[in-house]
Amino acid sequence: MPTEPGPDPRTDPEAAKSRVLDARSLRGLAHPLRIQLLKSLRHDGPATASQLAERLGESSGATSYHLRQLAAHGFVEDDPQRGKGRERWWKAAQEGTTFSRELHNSPDPAVRGAADLFLHEIANIHTQELGTWLATSREWPEEWAGSSDMSDFTLQLTPEQLRELNEKMHALIVSYHGLSDEGSAQVRLHTHSFPRRPTD
Repeated sequence: MPTEPGPDPRTDPEAAKSRVLDARSLRGLAHPLRIQLLKSLRHDGPATASQLAERLGESSGATSYHLRQLAAHGFVEDDPQRGKGRERWWKAAQEGTTFSRELHNSPDPAVRGAADLFLHEIANIHTQELGTWLATSREWPEEWAGSSDMSDFTLQLTPEQLRELNEKMHALIVSYHGLSDEGSAQVRLHTHSFPRRPTD
């Protein structure tokens, strides 16, 4: 997702693996449990509705229903290589999601509401992931703990310079995509960049 704003598929080859949201698919995704289900399938791999229910602390009836809704909008699909008999396995249909700011500024209040929910859920996921890392970082070898980062910076930029900075960061991150060397682990990267008004 990443399940989150991502690179532009028009300029970034890796973004071809990303789902570009439109108004209809955004409304289909904009539910807290659906976003969590999609995140789990993308990060942790294929699973059954029961396995996802256990992971997320939900009922299997709820996960089954919302998985079917995600499938109807093309976010998840059957994984025919897994499962036996009536056991149904699901997998993510894309590796990430690309969000357009046009949806956030839509004249349709239903679309704007869905956009707000989607963005706030992504922010919540980022907060949860960072909290989990801080709570468990001592369980990792020092080489991993010493390689992690939690930084913030304040710059004086124009909108054009901020866009350029974001594009350069995305390009650098994408250049590491697909690596799977010995001793590697799944790594989550969050980028947040936005203007602020001085308090004085």
